[in-house]
Amino acid sequence: MIKTLAILPAYNEEISIGSMVLNTKRFVDHVLVVDDGSIDNTVEIAKIAGAEVIEHLSNKGKGAALKTGFNAVNGHDIIVTMDSDGQHNPAEIPKLIEPLINGEADIVIGSRYLNGQITDTPFYRRIGQNVLDQVTYLNSGIKITDSQSGFRAFASHTIPSFRFNSTDYSIESEMIIDVSNNGFKIKEVDIGVRYDVNGSTKNPISHGLLVLMRLMLNMGSKKLNGRFRKSRNRKQK
Repeated sequence: MIKTLAILPAYNEEISIGSMVLNTKRFVDHVLVVDDGSIDNTVEIAKIAGAEVIEHLSNKGKGAALKTGFNAVNGHDIIVTMDSDGQHNPAEIPKLIEPLINGEADIVIGSRYLNGQITDTPFYRRIGQNVLDQVTYLNSGIKITDSQSGFRAFASHTIPSFRFNSTDYSIESEMIIDVSNNGFKIKEVDIGVRYDVNGSTKNPISHGLLVLMRLMLNMGSKKLNGRFRKSRNRKQK
């Protein structure tokens, strides 16, 4: 029997966390909330709703929360990650899990833009997302229509491949790069999204610039490593 786990990173999500946990429990075997230093009632509400909760004493960032969650995986075959602010619909979890069960992919990403459909994404956000999609592609060689989506499903055998170097929101792109480096199959499925909820606590412009800077640094590091390897090979001949 396939065992499923949902990891919900959360930071000050007392408004949405209860309903997210309750609805997610309908589609997975276990819900793990990683509270990233919340100063509201997120922890208490998540526990009342029936989630296991791991707490960070201070706010460390989404990447750090995902690392904590993945390190806590124990005997589960499929891991689903979702945002805790209510933008993602837990009823779509089976859609993400199905390709893993059928052996079509090792990782599945829920995409808001897979079919090029018009969404409620604010225009300035979509421009920034397009840029991040392209830079992620340049780093990974994998064409993803929604590289910043946090709604994902992973087969457990992929877990050791993730570095979790990024502690912030650039973790989304880093994980795609890790997927590419390890030769895993990746698939996107169409999902919906809500923008009438509280949403991210991060300023979307500064957030996008931070992710872009991290990706550019990663790209520069890869080029330097490549040049170093070529130089070393020439010296060895």
